[in-house]
Amino acid sequence: MSGTFNVACIQNCAADDLQANLGETEALSRAAIAAGADLVCLPECFSLIEVDDRRMLKASTDEPRNPALQRYRALAAELGTWFLLGSIMIRHTADKVFNRSFAIDPQGNIVARYNKVHLFDVQLSGGESYLESGYVAPGDSAVVCDLPWGRLGMSVCYDLRFAPLYRALAHAGAEFLSIPAAFTKTTGEAHWHTLVRARAIETGSFVFAPNQYGTRHWGRATFGHSLIVDPWGEVLADGGEGPGYILAPIDPAQVTQTRRKIPALQHDRPFAPPARDDARRGTGTRGL
Repeated sequence: MSGTFNVACIQNCAADDLQANLGETEALSRAAIAAGADLVCLPECFSLIEVDDRRMLKASTDEPRNPALQRYRALAAELGTWFLLGSIMIRHTADKVFNRSFAIDPQGNIVARYNKVHLFDVQLSGGESYLESGYVAPGDSAVVCDLPWGRLGMSVCYDLRFAPLYRALAHAGAEFLSIPAAFTKTTGEAHWHTLVRARAIETGSFVFAPNQYGTRHWGRATFGHSLIVDPWGEVLADGGEGPGYILAPIDPAQVTQTRRKIPALQHDRPFAPPARDDARRGTGTRGL
């Protein structure tokens, strides 16, 4: 697998109107493909963000009946293009969903599924809080899939903060990392660029990170600034704060070149973790 290709990241502000969201993202996807995109990546929850978790759960379906998945499988087959569907809520049990990312080939086949492992349960300042685990079941497996140009390691949003996941993806052969997100404005302003670039640098991988932007009518705000980053950590494209798409050429040979310059993936060594504070206190030893 080799050869250069063009990747696009779609940036939208999905709210609680499924058909409006799908109409906008399809139009942006078609525009990106007309501009030369070979792989189109969409954000987390690109097709729907409801006012609250209860409504998100109610709106979820199983895979065969999901309208967003059906529409994009058909679109991939019509346009002969690869898609990374950032995530769709797929019903798991009566009271839980999976936050699931899909890789779709140009025939409309699902070639990989990844269920978000790390769930966003946080309490931010000013009363802003999220409890994703209230209605989302965590995934339990890392996923790498084959594209025509190399291997893609999949993740979703809050996974970004857990570097060992990306290390494992790179060790499994991933040359590209997908990080679709609906990163909050608060945390995005503080950490988004730094974390996305860090994941690229520490693994010597390209990163494709489509992110939602804007404020919904009930107040939920996301950061935007979808990013395409090269293996040296250089930002090739930044989506800013509005709707649209970003596009960049990708040369997989840069992954090999970067990993030769700094072969950190070859230098991993096992080590014993330090003792936890409570365990250390239990030994009765004193600091010197």
